[in-house]
Amino acid sequence: MDFDEYQKKTKKYDLSEETTDLKAVGFIEKVLGLTGEAGETADKIKKLLRDKDGKFTDEDKDGVKKELGDTLWYVAAIARYLDIPLSDVASSNIDKLESRYQRNRIHGAGDER
Repeated sequence: MDFDEYQKKTKKYDLSEETTDLKAVGFIEKVLGLTGEAGETADKIKKLLRDKDGKFTDEDKDGVKKELGDTLWYVAAIARYLDIPLSDVASSNIDKLESRYQRNRIHGAGDER
């Protein structure tokens, strides 16, 4: 499945009315959901590092995969609300990273490095 197909399919599971109003509850809920799911992903990995000394089983990886999927759903929804194809998000990120790599600027801080 490609990014745009995935993004289109995610709409089925969005219970909020889609809007371009960025102050709408549905949009804000997606932003908050993204941060929550990213936190759940990090927390799951933290517990695996703490409790299992970083040794991941297939079951552990499946749990992380599910959290990453939830995170991806929110990214796709936010991009959809902003009328940005998910493939554009992915390709522009690779372009940014490649530029940093070519300029030996992968390390460091700030978006405009």
